[in-house]
Amino acid sequence: MTTTARTPTTTGSVPATIPWSALVTLAAIGFVVLSAETMPAGLLPLMARDLDTGEGVIGQFISVWALGTVVVTVPAITLTRGMRRKPLLLTTLTCLVIANAVTAASSDVVLSLVSRFGGGAATGVLWGMLAAYGRRISPPSRGGLALAVVSTGAPVGFALGTPLGAWLGGVADWRWSFVGLSVLGLVLLLLAVLLVPDVAGQPAGERLPLQRVFLLRGVPVVLVVIFVWMLGHNTIYTYIAPFLRDTGTGLTADLVLLVYGVCSIGGVLLTAALIDRHPRGLLWASLGGFVLAAVLLVVGHATPAVVLGAAVLWGLTFGGAAPQLQSALTIAGGAESDLANAFLPVAFNLAIAAAGLVGALLIGVSGGLVLAVSMAVLGVVALLVTVAGRATFAARG
Repeated sequence: MTTTARTPTTTGSVPATIPWSALVTLAAIGFVVLSAETMPAGLLPLMARDLDTGEGVIGQFISVWALGTVVVTVPAITLTRGMRRKPLLLTTLTCLVIANAVTAASSDVVLSLVSRFGGGAATGVLWGMLAAYGRRISPPSRGGLALAVVSTGAPVGFALGTPLGAWLGGVADWRWSFVGLSVLGLVLLLLAVLLVPDVAGQPAGERLPLQRVFLLRGVPVVLVVIFVWMLGHNTIYTYIAPFLRDTGTGLTADLVLLVYGVCSIGGVLLTAALIDRHPRGLLWASLGGFVLAAVLLVVGHATPAVVLGAAVLWGLTFGGAAPQLQSALTIAGGAESDLANAFLPVAFNLAIAAAGLVGALLIGVSGGLVLAVSMAVLGVVALLVTVAGRATFAARG
């Protein structure tokens, strides 16, 4: 039996205006979080060669980050629900900066993997609080807009962070990509100190037990969609270089990721324009387009124009996935949106960890081209889940 969400309780004074500078800062933190997580996907061959290891091992740089998020996020958010938000934000962002700096400096694979695990742990806490933080520092009547602004960080990280990191690694050295993330993290740390207001944690008497939050109506459905869709996306995204190599098209990972990334921004804009009025139709169209992009990669993998066209459609349809699903999860969580959102990075990162392992297995057994097939199959499964749980994705005020 499921439990319905309660009406959120406002703590402290009600904000009178949208704090744009603070929301953009939170969104930029989301950009750094996502870029840091997926950066090795665009640098796979360069990192493998420099660290004298295989591409499958570098793929685990993403998986171990995801594992850190999975292991730490829910316990950390559960234990920190009563803490004031700003000190928690600054502490975890500092840990992220340190983790990226260690990755940039390390020449030891084991140390690099440890730093990646630590970075994943820090970002799990960040993901669990960013969306609800943005809503709480904004007027209640503009909570949806605040969530949309904060949620753009993740898709823009997918859109630009990884392609830019791949480009910088190609023209300079892969380590400079992680140095850049560390510097940007320091800048955002300063901006957060100056621009982001503090809010209180959740009073002890208002907190639901963890298992009851998980069973809030709609939460399990959203989490299943997140896991399956992300697994379909990230299995090929992580190993895009081996996939492209096996197509024989001569297309490079940085070019395809850039095309995908630019079009992902278009997906974010489409989501912002349609999500309040047509959330369910938007989600179905996004998943349908994602499956079509995968089919194009399967049947037209030998033609550069088809592969690039599929990358365009891939970006347009997956670019808005994070804000669409985060919005659904935040609404389903109600007053427990912080803890409900803590499940989001767990689902995402379970999928990312699985994608690193599944992708390595698939390319080891069948080569890179099979990754497009897995993308299509998992996209269809995610679409079927949204149809079965369609009430979860309807518009709600």
